[in-house]
Amino acid sequence: MTDPSPRQRSGTLVAVICCCAVVFDGYDLSVYATTLPAILETEPWGLDAAEAGVIASYAFMGMLVGTLICGFATDVLGRRRMLMTCMSWFSVFMVACAIAPNPDLFGLFRFLAGIGLGGLLPTALALTVEFAPRHRRNLFNALVSSGFSVGTIGASALGTIIIEPFGFRPMYAIGALPLVVLVPIAYATLPESVDFLAAKGRHDEAAATARRYDLACPSEPVREGAHHAAMRDLLHKPLVTMAIVFALVTLIGQLFIYGLSTWLPQLMRSAGYPLGSALSFLATMSVGAILGATLMSWFADRIGPRVVAMWGFGIGVLALVTMSLSPPTFVLYIAVALAGVGANGTSVILNGYIATWFPAAVRATALGSIMTVARLGGIVGPILGGLIVAADVPVQWSFYVFVVPAAIGVALVLLLPRRHLDGRPLGATREPHLEPVHHGG
Repeated sequence: MTDPSPRQRSGTLVAVICCCAVVFDGYDLSVYATTLPAILETEPWGLDAAEAGVIASYAFMGMLVGTLICGFATDVLGRRRMLMTCMSWFSVFMVACAIAPNPDLFGLFRFLAGIGLGGLLPTALALTVEFAPRHRRNLFNALVSSGFSVGTIGASALGTIIIEPFGFRPMYAIGALPLVVLVPIAYATLPESVDFLAAKGRHDEAAATARRYDLACPSEPVREGAHHAAMRDLLHKPLVTMAIVFALVTLIGQLFIYGLSTWLPQLMRSAGYPLGSALSFLATMSVGAILGATLMSWFADRIGPRVVAMWGFGIGVLALVTMSLSPPTFVLYIAVALAGVGANGTSVILNGYIATWFPAAVRATALGSIMTVARLGGIVGPILGGLIVAADVPVQWSFYVFVVPAAIGVALVLLLPRRHLDGRPLGATREPHLEPVHHGG
């Protein structure tokens, strides 16, 4: 739907809508961690920690499927409609979770909700980067990605009010809000990707949108089925080599993030904290993620994301070791906040790194493909945490198990590129262009 008004618009509006979508994405994915202690205490269900860990992984399995099909579906729907479809999809199945009569159906609905959640983030980031000011792309990426942590804080805060008097089900019913509130707003105001419009032969609309948002209009017609062409380009050196390394680093980050965040409230309860305090640790981790991601992205725009990502994983190692030592409560809160910096903050930097290093022609495909692989970390992390909790070992071992992937993350970041494809140092602001990919020797 094209706005006929010729007045100039800011990409900030796009970022705000995408950020709100990611807030709900964060809420819906984090609500399981918030409600996990209550679910474990639901007697008719009779779940143990290992079974709860498997159910936690179902949403991430769905996210893997959603991320996998995201690029192909976007070729058909466009980024604008893809974003609205993802929000509508996971909203419906969040409501289904709220009324699930048994853990089997609950797990199925979590899986189905995960399909919508998996397609949302790469679509939101691709739209944000496309419409963001060129010299603020890392910052806009960080602000939108930080919406995930805002959603986690919202889930934690609402959990302290809702769960004890009303149980866990209303927490999932709140997931209907995107469908009721945000989807109509996005329908009325969100622009379509210029590249998608050009690919569909809607060149006048593409040119009008580009002028309205001060973007470069494609200099030549964009082929329909651009995702397939971009995938072919992505499978050639040096893009494929770096895509593999980015995927491994991001996988480690997802294992760290979702393994720790899923089980943090339950770990704190096991350590003797009441439910309200246990949930406050999850909120503290999210605050650290927001502040850390914003500060780290400021540095990434200036000194490049590679060094910043390496320091992020290092901070995560330090935080986890501190948490395992059972320090005083004040120090523990600081360590939990730093764990948010090292986990979520570093993930934001990596997403921005991918979005700004890969050329525009393969950017969305690279993000989607790398996130698909990374979802495996999101699946393994909660299961691993559940097995450790079920083993009834001392609480500090639950932190030790995540120190190893964080340390591996530091080493893997060293393999990431130091410069853009055209030789510019990371952090430079000029837009990279896709060089011709030669198919063959």
